[in-house]
Amino acid sequence: MSDDPYKTLGVAKTATQDEIKKAYRRLARKLHPDLHPGDAEKQAEFQAVAAANDLLSDPEKRRRFDAGEIDASGQERQERQYYHQYAGQEGGRRYDPDAERGGFDAESDLFSGLFGRRGFGSGAGQREFHARGADVRYHIDVDFLDAARGATRSVTMPDGKGIEISIPPGIRDGQTLRLRGKGSPGFGQGPAGDAFVTVSVRAHPEFVRDGDNIEVELPITFDEAVLGGKVGVPTIDGAVSVTIPKGISSGHRLRLKGRGTAKSKGGRGDQFVRLRIVLPDKTDTRMEEIATQWRDHCGFDPRKDLRRTQ
Repeated sequence: MSDDPYKTLGVAKTATQDEIKKAYRRLARKLHPDLHPGDAEKQAEFQAVAAANDLLSDPEKRRRFDAGEIDASGQERQERQYYHQYAGQEGGRRYDPDAERGGFDAESDLFSGLFGRRGFGSGAGQREFHARGADVRYHIDVDFLDAARGATRSVTMPDGKGIEISIPPGIRDGQTLRLRGKGSPGFGQGPAGDAFVTVSVRAHPEFVRDGDNIEVELPITFDEAVLGGKVGVPTIDGAVSVTIPKGISSGHRLRLKGRGTAKSKGGRGDQFVRLRIVLPDKTDTRMEEIATQWRDHCGFDPRKDLRRTQ
């Protein structure tokens, strides 16, 4: 993985969150494992892109990376690097690489000075070296309805054990879940790292998500548009009955309050139903007669307000 998440996503360091999100989605679609089965290189690139997005989409992580506090994997910068920098500065003790290789006691003294004799050493009064395990990253695909309603998915962890991941209702495409303590095992008595699971939501043939709201297009017949009536409308919770007002036009939107996805602060968004009048593939004589009589009797012109040009 590149040491620079900005280069991994191909964005500038001044990129906005929207620019980062667009870059991630573009690369994720291009490198998705489903498009490159068995291609380990593409899978590694995809994981690197997911990791870069995870870091840069989190304002606090991004700030810490820009400040040099963490590296591209989200890990704390090694204190040894700070020591080397300090030791080479004017007024500090000059860094001698030969002295670092001078034996276990010298190494022990170095780590004791850096870590306060808490994490490395031997003998009475000292404990073995402890370190937190590395974080791991996964990517899973979920169906639109599972993302909207919530679901569980099985993932195999670094130790070979499988765990059930709870997908919260309303999760968004590209969102990352954090599983504390489910990463790589620690060293010695150190704690395990965390697991970060990035979720991609598959498109749905009928539903389109807009924030916490859902859009759906509903075909209606000519008579339903003229006379009105009750029709069934699909929602993420199942079909519901909706009343079509009389004299409705194509493009009119009906609002189903509380039928959208779950909001992060509680409650749900709405579902908007866009009506579209659909005629049969073939019209019969009776329908043509009715349309002709109506045209001759009414004389309605829906284009009368359009500006005419010669």
